[in-house]
Amino acid sequence: MKSSMVLIKNLLLSTSQWNIYRLCRDKKKKGRIIGNFIGYAFLYLMLMAYGVFSCIGYGKMGLAEVIPMLCALTISLMAFFLTLFKTNGYLFNFKEYDMLMSLPFEAKTVAGCKFLYMYIKSLPWNLSISLAMLIGYAVYAKPGLSAMCLWLLLSFFLPVIPMLAAAFIGYIIARISAGFKKNNLIQTLLTFVIVIACFCLRFVIESLAKNGRIEETLTDISVYLSKAGKIYPPAGWFVNAVMHLKPGDILLMTGVTLLLFELVFIPVGKAYRSINSKLKSHAAAGKFSMKEQKSRSIYNAIAFKEFRRMLGSTIYMTNAAIGELMALLLGVVILFVDVDKAVSTLTRGAPVTKEMLYPAIPLIVYFCIGMVATTAITPSLEGKNYWIVQSLPISKKTLYQGKMLFNMYLTVPFALFATICMCIAAHTPLLTSLLSVILSFCLCAFSTVWGCVCGVKHMRLDWENEIEVVKQGAAVSIYILPNMFVTTGLIVLTVFLGTKINRDIILGILILAVTFLAALSYKKLSSLAA
Repeated sequence: MKSSMVLIKNLLLSTSQWNIYRLCRDKKKKGRIIGNFIGYAFLYLMLMAYGVFSCIGYGKMGLAEVIPMLCALTISLMAFFLTLFKTNGYLFNFKEYDMLMSLPFEAKTVAGCKFLYMYIKSLPWNLSISLAMLIGYAVYAKPGLSAMCLWLLLSFFLPVIPMLAAAFIGYIIARISAGFKKNNLIQTLLTFVIVIACFCLRFVIESLAKNGRIEETLTDISVYLSKAGKIYPPAGWFVNAVMHLKPGDILLMTGVTLLLFELVFIPVGKAYRSINSKLKSHAAAGKFSMKEQKSRSIYNAIAFKEFRRMLGSTIYMTNAAIGELMALLLGVVILFVDVDKAVSTLTRGAPVTKEMLYPAIPLIVYFCIGMVATTAITPSLEGKNYWIVQSLPISKKTLYQGKMLFNMYLTVPFALFATICMCIAAHTPLLTSLLSVILSFCLCAFSTVWGCVCGVKHMRLDWENEIEVVKQGAAVSIYILPNMFVTTGLIVLTVFLGTKINRDIILGILILAVTFLAALSYKKLSSLAA
């Protein structure tokens, strides 16, 4: 236990922004760190506001008793998916592996400490949701002080079990892919398969309910959430502990969490060295042949370099390309389903027609495509090799233009494909389809430039693990959360306005607005590059 605490303490100190701020004498670096703190505080407040307003909605509908279950499921789902994408960079195939394994610690201790490090880094997000929903629950349910204290205490245990499940799945993926020569590619493909299967599980459950294979159709929110406690017992334990103060559920919540932690890292510890060794070794082709060298423009050469960089990193690819994969699946699936029935299912029978969704089609596609922009990641990914980039005989503006070109190559084909497929399936008029395609292109351009502004302004080069840039970087967080909330709001707004004014006029206004924002962002990027 003592060695674990020593290791986790040093892992945290070596990556702590507060520790860097305290010891650093560079005023510019201190200013960037303060800016990062302010940005993260703003994001936490946004997340808390979203949680509070959600609880207010449930409270006003007289469903305050479902808020604890909603909190448990929200934290559990978020912890599972975020950990699934981070396992490869934190537990396996991380850069400081050789240094850590040379220390006098057992492999199981190193693996467990890396997991705890991952847990501590994600704790602020989980506690933000928990605290926000506790406030909403306290307003309407008025629980006692002991219940509120239990809520906060058990919130530290809530994300552990789903994180352990995601880590164990990551361990299985790493173990399978370690047996192949192209282990990075196999690991990426298996991760994508698991993520898609998890997304599809919701629709499978709904179809089973409609076919009568479950006791009753889950139409009422309170009934649905009460059943969720039986399907996922830890959420039920949390609810019983908070609402009914049951000691047995409190003991189950804490005891099972600690037991699972020990059980998961027994097999992980045994195979830890062999898996990491195989993942870090790459096979080389035995035959080489000289071919004619291809000449590319500077921008295409930089874009090709970024493409090779993405292929060489599982954590980068699984996070940067997941939106494009979702857009591709959306485009293919929409061609084989009845759009009216799909709209009715997704809106829970609300009076929404496919015609009302015409101006929102590009925004729906952008919700997938704009999930993560590579330009928010790539400036920081240069890391300790940034001096090589600075020594190149090109300006920083040219470098950023090449990075933006790669993001356009990556996003535009998928965005246009999904938009055209949705227009065909919804039978949109020709002019509406054309405007939708133009808007999709403009949204990709805005995403690219805005992501690059975030990436350059909040560049972090002193990272030890790619996760710190790809998943936890300030640039990615500042890009993704406002972008996601604004896109969701615009989808609702365009559907509403589509009932009042001509839909083609809405699309035209959006094209002009997005183009203006993209130009404004490009101007800001030019000043940053200078």
